[in-house]
Amino acid sequence: MKKQFSFVLLALLLSFSCARKKQSTANQKQEDNYVQNHYNKKEVKITMRDGVKLHATIYSPKDTSKKYPILLQRTPYSCQPYGEGKFRKRIGPNPLLMKEGNIIVYEDVRGRWMSEGVYDNMRAYIPNKKEKQADETTDTYDTIDWLVKNVPNNNGKVGTWGISYPGHYATVSTIDAHPALKAASPQACIGDFFFDDFHHNGAFLLSYFRAISLFGTYKDQPTDSAWYSFPEMKTQDQYQFFLDKGPLKNLNEYFQYDKLDTKVVDSKNRIDDFFWKEIVEHPNYDSTWQSKGIIQHLNKVPSSVATMVVGGWFDAEDLYGPLETYKGIEKHQPNNYNTMVFGPWDHGGWSRNKVKNTVGNYYFGDSISLNFQKEIETKFFNHFLKSDGSNNSGLPEAYVFDTGKKEWQSYDVWPPKNAGKQSFFLNKNQSLSEKHDGKFTDEIKFVSDVKHPVPYSEDIKTVFTPRKYMTDDQRFAARRPDVLVFETEILDNDVTLAGDILAKLKVATTGSAADWIVKVIDVHPHDLKNDNEEMQGHLKLSNYHLMVRSEVLRGRFRNSFAKPEPFTPNKKTDVNIKLQDVFHTFKKGHKIQIQVQSTWFPLIDLNPQTYVDNIYKANEEDFKTQTHSVFTDSKIEFTVLK
Repeated sequence: MKKQFSFVLLALLLSFSCARKKQSTANQKQEDNYVQNHYNKKEVKITMRDGVKLHATIYSPKDTSKKYPILLQRTPYSCQPYGEGKFRKRIGPNPLLMKEGNIIVYEDVRGRWMSEGVYDNMRAYIPNKKEKQADETTDTYDTIDWLVKNVPNNNGKVGTWGISYPGHYATVSTIDAHPALKAASPQACIGDFFFDDFHHNGAFLLSYFRAISLFGTYKDQPTDSAWYSFPEMKTQDQYQFFLDKGPLKNLNEYFQYDKLDTKVVDSKNRIDDFFWKEIVEHPNYDSTWQSKGIIQHLNKVPSSVATMVVGGWFDAEDLYGPLETYKGIEKHQPNNYNTMVFGPWDHGGWSRNKVKNTVGNYYFGDSISLNFQKEIETKFFNHFLKSDGSNNSGLPEAYVFDTGKKEWQSYDVWPPKNAGKQSFFLNKNQSLSEKHDGKFTDEIKFVSDVKHPVPYSEDIKTVFTPRKYMTDDQRFAARRPDVLVFETEILDNDVTLAGDILAKLKVATTGSAADWIVKVIDVHPHDLKNDNEEMQGHLKLSNYHLMVRSEVLRGRFRNSFAKPEPFTPNKKTDVNIKLQDVFHTFKKGHKIQIQVQSTWFPLIDLNPQTYVDNIYKANEEDFKTQTHSVFTDSKIEFTVLK
């Protein structure tokens, strides 16, 4: 009887399981078809003032009983899928804004995909334009003008949004803005290519090498298929790959770059790439890069446009851009509605629908991104596009996540009013304290070997653009002789950093060139247990060295990014490195650690450590192992919450 009952129970369980699986499949199919079931799709060509036609895809709600605002994203990454009967599975900034009804528009920017014209990477803003002159601001203006005049059932209000490069175009939309533009949310927005993505303070992000062709491959005709290809590394060990390649000029073999005398190894794998040429020929912050920056034009954002800048504290690609965009608007337009949201995310993490929020190995909590989408992003757009649009939105000026306490805080201004500067010395005994211990002439030396550079990650793999390293455990670096470690005693009280960090280094080198990398690290207590089952197997939260912030400065740019200069060998020299803002509490029982090093490979390219005018043209013999010194009157200036 019991056996019979067990078979019946098993059958019921299997039946229930199959029913749940079928229901789940049906729900997923319904979800995947949501856009097609609730929206009409139309593809149009919009003529710009200079005659160039840009491709746009318009998703309009099938329910035409009311008027809707327009949400516009301009992108270099495609409006795919192309074709009137082909639909995206998700549209809009988040699923809530999709499901409640908005007119959602995607547009291929000039020279990309199905749009006419020739693409210019970070096309320069043209001040005092003549009648037919066009740049990205006029393309945005002309697009919005056409949409509000030609798309049925729109309420005359437009919002823009985007992440990364589309985030840059959201920033651009606010400059000399169309009167219909009422809300813009630049998210992980590029601000300047000499400080975002491909460069950090003049150092080239070698780890982004494979992505260069995405932006630099020439095209002058509309296409619905990719016209670019990526270099093949044919290895899973990127550290060894770039070490074996040697000087940067050896990478020319992957591009149609004939200005340099290089040996072509694989002609079939070469790409005609104007972006690579731009990088090689403009190693300094000259007029080419300066003209492409958007930060310096934020004084042209009218008060009629509300902005909400969104970023991730652990965004490896674009941290400079969103912070400087928020601060730039605040500086030039203090009376504008301008807010910032920064959470425990990597690049674009706030747009994902996962319940569990982790960056790399580190866990920050549940539903952080989902709550942002519901309680902040959706409310922002609805207030300015569907409600009265007053400055009293009910949202905070600065909504920021404390990555140490793992909780949100709201402030009326950023940095908070009760934040002040506090300095810690890098002492001779490699302690980190407010009190200097020793003589200001004391120095700590280390050898920077160009044949054995410090890796940025202990992982053996090849990545297209690195992200995980931003929260990586830094013990592997702390245990190298060419990484200097300075550390506080175990903290008796919480210490909260809320704002930027300035490393005021006093250094010397036996060579004439060097890079300087500073990392701020939260050393966790020894008795912590793992709270993330996805953490890499060889790691433990016990004594975890969490990288909170890090930055590099190419030493030649210590006084000017436009006018590089060599070091005088063995001469004590000031090198000041600004590290981007943090909001992090070093909790009682933790320690604050600073790591100083001179290589970070292959996140950034290898400095020859011998001064050459252009590192992209350096020869093998220019690369020399040198001895560097850090003097103990060096200090780190934190912005500390009182």
